[in-house]
Amino acid sequence: MPHRPAELTPTLDTLAHSGARPLHWLATATAMAAVIAAAGLIQPAASATGPTPAPASGPRASAAPAPDPARATYPLDCKGLPVAVTATAQGDLDGDGRPETVTAVRCDAGSGTPPHAIYVLAQDKAPGSAPRVVATLLEAAKKQTATDLAVRDGVVTASLLGYSSPQVPRYSPDVKQLAKWRWTGGKFRQELTNSDARSV
Repeated sequence: MPHRPAELTPTLDTLAHSGARPLHWLATATAMAAVIAAAGLIQPAASATGPTPAPASGPRASAAPAPDPARATYPLDCKGLPVAVTATAQGDLDGDGRPETVTAVRCDAGSGTPPHAIYVLAQDKAPGSAPRVVATLLEAAKKQTATDLAVRDGVVTASLLGYSSPQVPRYSPDVKQLAKWRWTGGKFRQELTNSDARSV
């Protein structure tokens, strides 16, 4: 059963008026050190919906390699066709000192212009583990093409090419928007140049 903080951390008033012997002080100090050491072992659980912000843990964390997009499995239904990663960008998006990888992915149809999906990859700490998709910034169902994918100062940017109507040929998009995604309040928030914004 865990110790209560009140039992291990006496108040200043109590210490000032007690006549404890040196042995009592040594026992109290030892118990407090044990509580502090145990607290250092508690880590927050990883989130399955997006990167979890955490304090940077020094040079070792900042030197961690970015997730390899070639080793990830993407939730993109290509009807049996292979998946093609057409662009990648890396950077620390959640401020935890470890880089994420952002990938623009589409079905490798061999012809035409299949729409893109944009995913954020994070690397599990377990040795040999594959990167995981932790967020979807753009769904293929939006039928947009992503270009100029980049990460700068924790912000993901991309140009999104789309169509103003179903009659516009798929090879000639006539709508272009600059999209920005920033990790804020536990989710990625998207900002578009036309001031339309939504959260993912």
